[in-house]
Amino acid sequence: MITKQKGMIDITGETSKKWIYLNDAIRSVFEKYNYEFIRTPILEASELFHRGVGETSDIVTKETYDFKDRGDREVTLRPEGTAGVVRAYIENKMYGDAIQPKKLYYTGTMYRYERPQTGRLRELTQYGCEVLGSDDPAIDAEVISIPVSLFKLLGLKNVRVGINSLGDAKTRNDYHNALKEYFKEDIKNMCEDCQKRYDKNPLRILDCKVDGEKEIIKNAPKITDYLSTEAKERFETVQKYLDLMGIEYEVDTNIVRGLDYYDHTVFEVMADIPGMGAQNVLCGGGRYNKLVSTLGGPETPAMGFGGGLDRLLLAVESSDIKLDINNGIDAYIMYVSEDEKDYAVSLNLALRMNGFTSDMEYMSRNLKGQFKQADRFNAKFLIILNSEDIAQGKIKIKDNATKEEQLVSEADLIDFLDMNM
Repeated sequence: MITKQKGMIDITGETSKKWIYLNDAIRSVFEKYNYEFIRTPILEASELFHRGVGETSDIVTKETYDFKDRGDREVTLRPEGTAGVVRAYIENKMYGDAIQPKKLYYTGTMYRYERPQTGRLRELTQYGCEVLGSDDPAIDAEVISIPVSLFKLLGLKNVRVGINSLGDAKTRNDYHNALKEYFKEDIKNMCEDCQKRYDKNPLRILDCKVDGEKEIIKNAPKITDYLSTEAKERFETVQKYLDLMGIEYEVDTNIVRGLDYYDHTVFEVMADIPGMGAQNVLCGGGRYNKLVSTLGGPETPAMGFGGGLDRLLLAVESSDIKLDINNGIDAYIMYVSEDEKDYAVSLNLALRMNGFTSDMEYMSRNLKGQFKQADRFNAKFLIILNSEDIAQGKIKIKDNATKEEQLVSEADLIDFLDMNM
């Protein structure tokens, strides 16, 4: 038997219904915020992620699915959403559109070669947004408010935000120097990854999954102490807007995010989720004002976030939230004879074309078996066909809850269902 690859998933049954519900909820929230949907390819040139996500990030150094295609081109299965959206922004010259900033949202599968664990797979579905063209701190606050709104609408408890600022170029330069001085004597005792990061990007040491709980990292200098005057004022303005929106947040100087392209505002959104403990962070993002130019576009300020739909579903299930999922169909068509079946085939399509969810018998069950099938479908109405009724232009309908039966004329069937749904 051929089985799925490790870390990949099949989405079926009740899970697929929850999946669709969450996708619809995500789409609805983004559209309320006036964001436009964008779809980018799953497969991109490897250079896009190596330049965009960053050579020192764990995603690029350890987790990307890189390979050569049949044309000997270096390609990568997308590990995150931002770089592809930025590539599309540049390639399609969206910076020239009349409506600015460009506010785009996406959902789609991403691929990361990492050890599968609860809420973390090699094939993941990510949702997120990117706002390109505005450096307004109000955009930072708006982007942060989107997942907050989504999680609250879904019913998650104690939704809150952790924010930090990575500052501007001067801030980063001063802070990098301070970190190198701080870790100079102890870096030899830290993990191999941290030793590599020390020269390439010491900021990434603070995000280490191996040494992250050690006191030396916990006591490292805080970037907020090195913010330039302009960067500090900007960070305070973002907080002002969050206060005005009533969004609960806490400044957390340990938030640095795992990707190299961030500057200024970075954030994570979390909630109280039973059984998930420290794994309660549901999404994260930040500002990346240099990424567009890094990838060959014009200087363009940008802000965005990404979250995992797999983790969000796990959070909803762990919180015992009952989603308003319609687990039934409007009508189930039953018959015995071949003539009745012929009529059922045409009637089934007519119901569907008029907006009803319907189904019919396809397994040659007797009437008793068809009644059981209707109950499995949780059908609201049973349409029980017989040749005599059809000859008179009549259709028998049974309310599956009240068990009340009545004959309805064929011409009135759609109106009857409309009035009783």
